[in-house]
Amino acid sequence: MISRREFLSLAAAFSATAVIPAGAFAASKANIVVIGGGVGGATFAKYLRRKAPNVNVTIIEQNPIYVRPYGSSEVLTGHVDMSDLDVNYDVLRNKYGVNVVIDRAIGLDADRQIIKTASGTDYAYDRLVVSPGIELNYEKVEGYTKELAETKAPSGWIPGSQTALLRDQIKNMRQGGTMLIVAPPNPYRCPPGPYERGALIAEWMQKHNPTGKVIITDPKNKFTAGNNFLLGWNRLYGYNIPMEFMDGMPEDVVEHSTPGMIDWIAGKDGGTPLSFDAANMSIETEGGNIKADVINIVPPMKAGKIAQQFGLTNEQGWCPVNRVTFESQKIANVHVLGDASIADAMPKSGFAANTQAKVAAYAIAHLLAGEAPEQSPAFENTCYALAGSDYGFFVSAVYELRDGKIAKKEAPSLQDLNASEAQRRLSAVYQQAWMKSFTEDCFA
Repeated sequence: MISRREFLSLAAAFSATAVIPAGAFAASKANIVVIGGGVGGATFAKYLRRKAPNVNVTIIEQNPIYVRPYGSSEVLTGHVDMSDLDVNYDVLRNKYGVNVVIDRAIGLDADRQIIKTASGTDYAYDRLVVSPGIELNYEKVEGYTKELAETKAPSGWIPGSQTALLRDQIKNMRQGGTMLIVAPPNPYRCPPGPYERGALIAEWMQKHNPTGKVIITDPKNKFTAGNNFLLGWNRLYGYNIPMEFMDGMPEDVVEHSTPGMIDWIAGKDGGTPLSFDAANMSIETEGGNIKADVINIVPPMKAGKIAQQFGLTNEQGWCPVNRVTFESQKIANVHVLGDASIADAMPKSGFAANTQAKVAAYAIAHLLAGEAPEQSPAFENTCYALAGSDYGFFVSAVYELRDGKIAKKEAPSLQDLNASEAQRRLSAVYQQAWMKSFTEDCFA
């Protein structure tokens, strides 16, 4: 597992942004409006109130309950229920004094610094924070639409009705059937992750559909923690690791004589998806046609719709920001957090959004007090993943500002491929504990 020295190093870097003392900047009476009550928005509101308790903070969120995406693939296997993903805003309201308004932002008057909502209410702001998450580009996969995602080939990347539909399709799939996951191109929001999702479904199939198969077709040739996943698939599901990934693999890797339960088709091997045929339930890839009983398409992504409507996005669909304050490079006094922002080397993850929100809260508190924000903030991202219920691993990285961009401070810390079975089991326990503690840090 991670060494004591590595742990202390990561903890020190994280503390630079995570520990925000209460009571500072208490004189400010500014109005801060936050659009989006997900990880980024909720974390920002909580930590700004801790930093500057007299600042008025209002979250405008259209859903009264936040449904967390991290851990949502476990719904597909029945490990958790949909209701287990629900998170409320009670503590933000009652303990931190955040005004949580269930409404929908529909307009921005940047000159007057006013947000307009569907209910007809206007909210004046001194600083606006937009944390809209992602939007799925269904149309980027030829033949795929949002309607088909809701009825036939769910994405389930934004948890909700599509997640429940995909769960039911997997449960009712014929014996010996095929589940096809179409992985997205970079950049994409994770978790959930398509590779963990495929592994957990394969594990479920071992018990309930032992002759079934999971195929992951992919436009990419590698992915984060890929060697850990490939090794886990080899040990658990009979996957044969390609030669180009064998460097550093432990001696217990097995060359299986028969095809395993999981197959990953990389972009160089024809894995790039071209089109979806809903009538025949098949995906045309550069390598040929793949027919399946259940198809889970994860399409390309872009910043959430409200960021596009407000004019905060570039031609690629993401939001350029100042990396110190996360202020938009498009509109003054508007800040963009999390998945929607361009954060260079940082992935689009919940942990990244949480860290960015703390940096932004600290910076905005300084700006409201007429002071310059810290010019060398530290960022962190940690991801725990599962190849099976008792087979976990992690990747962790610390980031710094370099020439105005967010860059990795050093090579990411990955779980050793030679980790023992006990260490892999412990990482799986950590994954479950992390989700609980992470949710509390954001919302409680």
